[in-house]
Amino acid sequence: MFAFFRRSSNRRLIDRLHGKIVTAARDPRLFTDYGVPDTLDGRFEMVTLHAALVVRHLRRLPAPAPDLAQDLTDCLFRHFDLALREMGVGDTSVPKRMRVLAEAFLGRSLAYEQALDAGNETEIDDTIASPLEAALERNIYAKSGAADEGAPVLEDRGEAVRKDEVERLARYVRRNDAALASMQLENVLRGDIAFASAQAD
Repeated sequence: MFAFFRRSSNRRLIDRLHGKIVTAARDPRLFTDYGVPDTLDGRFEMVTLHAALVVRHLRRLPAPAPDLAQDLTDCLFRHFDLALREMGVGDTSVPKRMRVLAEAFLGRSLAYEQALDAGNETEIDDTIASPLEAALERNIYAKSGAADEGAPVLEDRGEAVRKDEVERLARYVRRNDAALASMQLENVLRGDIAFASAQAD
């Protein structure tokens, strides 16, 4: 079972990092220029995507960054729990929904990690040009039932997928992956992480 509520001695720092992730994930341009569904499901996917990128690079930095990665994940799950309760999900149903959310987050994080590490070398099919684009299409744009590690989180994704939107979001993810790869431990310890602009290219 995941340690959703593990106590952190760096609570203020973790809250700052979490706040930056949420701010980036809520950028209106992601929903208008990239075609991400402006729904509960779409907003969950954007928080998951940005958090997964930060955690990916925290784990590659010297100590205590890997511990901060776990603290940040715990913080994220704590906020998921609060969001479910604010939506009116009953106490008896929250643990089950949290398991679904946790599986979704961890499954997507692994899929994005593997896709970014694979680069652009693999041709998937005639419409999706890279492992990253395939993962984004599957998790963010596709209809229900196609997502990594578990069924769709909250609602059906019913709109047709546009190839240009998938490619545009993949470029945005790669820009952020490169930006976060350059962050230094001292910046992290100050809560200074910077995401790339969401201005569509």
